[in-house]
Amino acid sequence: MIEARRLHILRAVADHRTVTAAAAALYLTPSAVSQQLAALEQETGHRLVERSARGVTLTAAGEILLGHANAVLAQLERAESELAAYGSGDAGVVTVAAFATGISLVVAPAITTLAARAPGIRVRVQDAEGDASLVMVLDRQVDVAVAVEYRGAPRADDPRLTRVPLYAEPFDAVLPVGHRLADAAQVAVADLAADPWIGPYTGNPCHDVVVLACEYAGFEPRLEHFSDDFRAVVSLASAAAGVALVPRSALADMDLTGVVVRPVDGVAPTRRVFAAVRRGAEEHPLLRPVLTALQEAAAPQG
Repeated sequence: MIEARRLHILRAVADHRTVTAAAAALYLTPSAVSQQLAALEQETGHRLVERSARGVTLTAAGEILLGHANAVLAQLERAESELAAYGSGDAGVVTVAAFATGISLVVAPAITTLAARAPGIRVRVQDAEGDASLVMVLDRQVDVAVAVEYRGAPRADDPRLTRVPLYAEPFDAVLPVGHRLADAAQVAVADLAADPWIGPYTGNPCHDVVVLACEYAGFEPRLEHFSDDFRAVVSLASAAAGVALVPRSALADMDLTGVVVRPVDGVAPTRRVFAAVRRGAEEHPLLRPVLTALQEAAAPQG
């Protein structure tokens, strides 16, 4: 008989690619993870992982079992949801991981809605970038992620997750007031090819949006300054350190002294924001009201 706990460990190893990283995510020791993998291999009668200097990869048998593990773990989430509903499930704590702007735009308003509509639900919030929050959901560190589409993100049909679209927003060009294009009504990304750039670090989903926008315009941006804090990005632009593309909502209520903000000419770079829970948990009586409140809060964002 295969233990579900070991299937969860197998999935964590597949996601993180090393025993050490999987162990840290699961709050286990590396030796405990290795022991559980060995026990799972004994239960199945197949070698499931291959270890190398670059990390851990699944064997063909491991990939087969991983597909079943995703289905089994999703079904267990559904079972927990139905049992919680049977026991009323109208009170409890839901943990949400979201990036800073997402917290301001949708998570905080959703908390206000829930306080009136479902006062038994307490929401605990953790600040996490859009890529990190999905891993936190899969590792059961949080219940809900408010995340951003990015290269390498799990697909919409990923068997591990259920995604709920929230909103999409364009990026605007942020230029120093003395920039040669400061008086333009709109700015083409291609016209900024020769400029130094300010942007988020590699790994931040917004970094991907900026780099892809420049690639589509036919050049690789010369990123000279890095910050994941858009206030810092705008401050650097105001010091004429470079140009930037910034999500429109991040510019709201920000001190824009020293910069001009212009819409992007043509198809604007866009970040698409969604909520995600583990597959099978979407109808949990605690999570469903939270997802609904997030969708309602996102509606004005378009």
